Amino acid sequence: MNVSTATLRNWQRTGQRGVYGTSLLELARTNDSIYAISADLGNSSGLDRFKRDLPDRFLNIGISEQHMIGFAAGLSSLGNNVFVSSFAPFLTLRAGEQVRMNLSYMKSNVKLVSIGSGISMGYLGNSHFGLEDISIIRSLPNIPIFQPSDCYELYQILKYLSGFDGPAYLRLTGVAPNPSIFNSEYIFSPGKIVYHGYGHDLLVLASGSIVSSVLAAAGSLPDASIQVCSLPSLWPLPEDLLETMASFSNVLIVDEHSAVGGLSSMVAESLLGAELTLSCRISSVSLPAQYLTSGTYEHLLDAYGLSVSSLVSKMQSFLG
Repeated sequence: MNVSTATLRNWQRTGQRGVYGTSLLELARTNDSIYAISADLGNSSGLDRFKRDLPDRFLNIGISEQHMIGFAAGLSSLGNNVFVSSFAPFLTLRAGEQVRMNLSYMKSNVKLVSIGSGISMGYLGNSHFGLEDISIIRSLPNIPIFQPSDCYELYQILKYLSGFDGPAYLRLTGVAPNPSIFNSEYIFSPGKIVYHGYGHDLLVLASGSIVSSVLAAAGSLPDASIQVCSLPSLWPLPEDLLETMASFSNVLIVDEHSAVGGLSSMVAESLLGAELTLSCRISSVSLPAQYLTSGTYEHLLDAYGLSVSSLVSKMQSFLG
C-alpha cells in the first residue's frame, strides 16, 4: 500500500478499528493465506469491506468466542494465517481456555485482535472495558503482545504479523480521531523501543494510543527535559529497556490498563530478575484495580489521571 500524507490524515479520522479492517484487506489481496474471523463484530472491527470484497475469506462465527478460537486454530492448521477480532474481555476471559490450549499450547498461527481495549468503549462500561487483558495474555507462553500508538504503526505491525508464524495479541486502544505520531518513513521493528525526542530529566514509558497524550503533555513543559519512549512490542519487554531506564534519575510509566499486571508490573518483574541495579525513582499512572465508571472516553481519561492535563500535573509534581 502506498501510504500518502492524505492517507495518514484519513486514517487519523478513521481510528484504529477502521484502519485495522482496511489494512488487513489490502494485505489479504496479495496474501491468500490471510483469513478474517469475527464473533458477530465484523463491522465494529472495520471488516465491512473485507467481507464484501473477499467473502470466501471472511467468516462470522456468531456470538460464540470460544468456538471462534477453536475454529480459527483448525483453519490455521491448514496453512492459513487467521486474524480473529472481538472486544478484549470476550477474547481473553470468555475464550480464555481456548486461547490457552488452542493458541498458546499448540502455537497455532492465529492473531488475536482486541478492538476497543482499555477504556475506549466508554458508555458500554465494565462489560466491554479491556482492563485485565494484558495480564492474562502475558501469563500464557508463546503469545507476544503488540500495541500500536497510532494508525500508521498499526499498519506496520499488521504487515509484520501477516508474515509472522504463530499466535500473537494485537491490542487496539483509543477512539477516532486517533492523533498521528509517525509519517510514512517509519518502519516498525519488533522488539525495539521507539524513542520520541531527547531528554535527560525524566523518562516516560508508554504504549498504545495514550502515547499521543504523553507526547502532548511533555511538549507543554518546554522547561523540562523529557524523553518519551513508546513500546509497540509490549511483551516480551524490549531487551534494552532496563538499560535505558538506568540512564535516568526519574522514570514515569503511563498505562491504559489495570495497575495489576500491566506495564508497571512488567517493569517491576523485570527488575526482580535483572542483574542491573537502578538508582532512579519510578512512578506510574495506570487504571485502578477496580470496576470503573462509564462515560465518554475523554471523561474517563480525565477521571483516572490519563488526560493530557492530568499527565502534565503528574510530570510537574514528579519532577518537583
